[in-house]
Amino acid sequence: MKRHHLSTYIFIGLILGVVAGYLINIYIPPGAKNKEIADGFSVVADVFLRLIKMVIAPLVFSGIVTGMTNSDGPKELGRIGGKAMLWFVIASFVSLGLGMTLSNLYGLGDGVKMPHSGVPVEFNGAVFSMKAMVAKIVPQSIAQAMAQNEIMAILLFSVFFGFGLSAVCKANGTKSLVPVLEDVFQVMMKMARYVMYFAPVGVFAAVTAAIAQHGISVLLVYGKFVGGVYSGFLLLGMLIICAGYAFLGRKVFELIKSLREPLLVGFSTASSEAALPKLLERLEKFGVPRKISTFILPLAYSFNLDGAMMYQTFATIFLVQAYHIDVTLSQQLGMLLVMLIASKGSAGVPRGSLVILTAMLPTFGIPVEGVVLLLAVDIFVDMGRTVTNLLGNGVAAAALAKWEAKRATKEAAQPGAQLVSSVSASPIEHPAGLASNQSAMR
Repeated sequence: MKRHHLSTYIFIGLILGVVAGYLINIYIPPGAKNKEIADGFSVVADVFLRLIKMVIAPLVFSGIVTGMTNSDGPKELGRIGGKAMLWFVIASFVSLGLGMTLSNLYGLGDGVKMPHSGVPVEFNGAVFSMKAMVAKIVPQSIAQAMAQNEIMAILLFSVFFGFGLSAVCKANGTKSLVPVLEDVFQVMMKMARYVMYFAPVGVFAAVTAAIAQHGISVLLVYGKFVGGVYSGFLLLGMLIICAGYAFLGRKVFELIKSLREPLLVGFSTASSEAALPKLLERLEKFGVPRKISTFILPLAYSFNLDGAMMYQTFATIFLVQAYHIDVTLSQQLGMLLVMLIASKGSAGVPRGSLVILTAMLPTFGIPVEGVVLLLAVDIFVDMGRTVTNLLGNGVAAAALAKWEAKRATKEAAQPGAQLVSSVSASPIEHPAGLASNQSAMR
């Protein structure tokens, strides 16, 4: 399967999944038989997601460690991480503020009949706490963290391992382990490409299962809410592209074109993890140095969930309006601050936005059973939410790489300055240097 045809096949799988799911929903109404058929398709989709997830931990670990061996040490990583966190915080406020403005403007919850109290919620969620967040970031066992694909924990361990490896290599004057980990990274990327051949089938199965159970009509019933949320995603996406344009110029449009496959995978599967290997590959092809992409993306998966934060704002204001709860502007701003912190706990959690939303609602005095109203359409909203997350992360990585490239070029222009080769040679700054840059990184 040629790479440039993959996105076409994925799109075909998406359309066929909608058609197949619609036919199943029409001719086999929701019930035991319908659920049995949907579960059968879900198994196929689950196999695809599991294949993707099995390469995530070794891919992130080997990518970060080998990237660090080409860096200037803690000083450079601290500088890049500081810039990344500044970007993430600004993006978070923009996402939450835009979501609050649009949800108040649209009045999506006005006139909605909420379910009676006592309706059970079909998933579990723990109240957000700093202790729970720290437990996810600092692993007590790297084996457990890798088994559960806890990205932040893997990131922290990889950074410590990278520092240790760099110190040992510097002391011994050798890098015997570095080529091995470099080969591991290449093997993981190759495995991810093989798994992606199965993507059209996985996408077809996932969409078929969703439509078969819930039907297309669910989009019509909650069309106002879904349409409002997607308009927010679209506007936020445009702002993200504008931010990228400020750093990359016209190359931001080349970046969007390059990211179409991971974005389509993310939309079809509603899984950011499923798109991570392809996102890493496309960013490297675009010219983002691996030491930046493999460090920034895992960090972004926890701290730059633009789509998820916007959705939490839409959902909360929607429920406030539906329950006719009077909330002042200052109280809404307080809710945004809580969401800003709590959203960082949703990384790697299935339906993480709903889990965190459920934990936050009692704090705002909103009946938690209101989440039931959102469950029916969450899988469809999750598709747009995932795409927005991926777009924000991809643009952030490319913009930060360009930021670093400009800094390196400026330092190189100073008398007696040493050029940081792996960053300044980035094809983002010098398009013709792709091959030499990748060779230098290897």
